[in-house]
Amino acid sequence: MTLKEKINEDLKAAMKSGDKLKLETIRSIKALILEFEKSGAAKELTPDEELKMLTTAAKKRKDSIEQFRNAGREELAKKEERELEILSEYLPKQLTEEEIINEVKRIAGEIGASSKADFPKLMPEAMKQLKGKADGKSVRSIVENLLDDN
Repeated sequence: MTLKEKINEDLKAAMKSGDKLKLETIRSIKALILEFEKSGAAKELTPDEELKMLTTAAKKRKDSIEQFRNAGREELAKKEERELEILSEYLPKQLTEEEIINEVKRIAGEIGASSKADFPKLMPEAMKQLKGKADGKSVRSIVENLLDDN
């Protein structure tokens, strides 16, 4: 089942259940898909494009949560958190920090990265292999720590 089909099914279910926030969030995802299709890019909505789209939407929610908390708007931060939870259902399972560390160590071993000078070699490879499974900030921090320790 494609993301578009899953979104349509979940949209119907959200309408029937009366969950307004879920309905609103799913509609926002559907709007992203429609925007992509109407963009005239003449591209097919591939799983990579879907992942990129959802990851961007999730990142926007995370940024909003941080900004609302800094502004003392806890009710809006909670709404964004709930939307992020709904979005996360469509994203691949996120790795724990320990799993990210293990993956980065494995990748570093494969490509022979051991010092700070190897950062430009290790970081892109780590992001490529962990795409959609881990937040870029977390990966960067772990890569930097790993290379600092050596």
